[in-house]
Amino acid sequence: MKPQTPSFDLARALGDRRLVICLGPGGVGKTTLSAAIAIGDALGGRAVDVMTVDPAPRLLDALALDASDAEPQAVALDGLGARRGARLRALKLDPKATFDRLIERHAPSPAARDAILADRIYRNLSNAMAGVADYMAMERLLELTRDATTGLIVLDTPPAREALDFLDAPRRMLELLDSRAVALLGVRHGAMRGPLAMLDLAARAVLSAFDRLTGLHLLGDVQSFVRNFGGMYAGFAARAAEAQALIRDPRSFIVLVTTAEAERVEQAREFAAALGALGLAVGAIAINRLMPALPAPAALLSAAITPALKRKLARNLEDYAALRAREAGAIAALRAVMPAGVPLIAAPDLGHEPRTLADLAAIARSLHAVE
Repeated sequence: MKPQTPSFDLARALGDRRLVICLGPGGVGKTTLSAAIAIGDALGGRAVDVMTVDPAPRLLDALALDASDAEPQAVALDGLGARRGARLRALKLDPKATFDRLIERHAPSPAARDAILADRIYRNLSNAMAGVADYMAMERLLELTRDATTGLIVLDTPPAREALDFLDAPRRMLELLDSRAVALLGVRHGAMRGPLAMLDLAARAVLSAFDRLTGLHLLGDVQSFVRNFGGMYAGFAARAAEAQALIRDPRSFIVLVTTAEAERVEQAREFAAALGALGLAVGAIAINRLMPALPAPAALLSAAITPALKRKLARNLEDYAALRAREAGAIAALRAVMPAGVPLIAAPDLGHEPRTLADLAAIARSLHAVE
């Protein structure tokens, strides 16, 4: 592997990209890279929003912001050498708040809005279902894209399989809205007839029996819930299609974050294959915590230190060289399993966990291409 130099131009690589999606397995520093990419592009003079879908508030912690606030929060870039026009905001997804805002905006009437927000089934649905959280993340993302002042959105996804579920949420929502289950509720086709009507009657009979046994009035609640949502399903479908198109837009860019370890290389390969199955392509591989280069052994010989210290440092250099060789092997293996033409970029290991905006800015400025 050739010596690595800070030759990667983040602003040029992103160009006019509208959305950067960072994903990868847990523990590889995906949140750190998301924040660094957002800060780096903002310092270059763009208006950037960075959102985390990960329930853990690590992104906002890294940016020293309030994790309890679900609205975009301004990140101060003072003292970091930001160019004119620089702006950075960060936010954490709140699925229920997003769902409530969606109802308030798209309910067919104030009465329908109030009925839905007070509905027992809606309250449980908006708080409990993972699939709803995925779809609400897409709704929040669409809200951000409608802000004409924002040049780039960086999305920090949940780790591992959850990220793939998130990316697939619009398709699953479209399937649900086109499913027989929704049709049986009479959402799109009115009253059911023939065999479907028999199924509908059977479902009602079961729910009625359940109500009699439990006193929960589930049938009435379901009917009320479906009735209150009448007229909103087409809007859900339209926005799901819009979110699906956004992810696949040529100006959207997927960054797969990993580290130079054999286990992580295999996980990255599996991620890339899963993305391919969803019809999505990896835009770049970001290798996090890459070991920095050390002086050549020859420099040690001329150092003005004691012979005993020279011997100790020589042994340390040998151990370090072995680790670097293992790292180079992992990078070569990663390149071999990734689709041809996907660029590899790297972020150096700072030697400590990034704790400040200055640390994140330093990572952004140190991003470099792996030759």
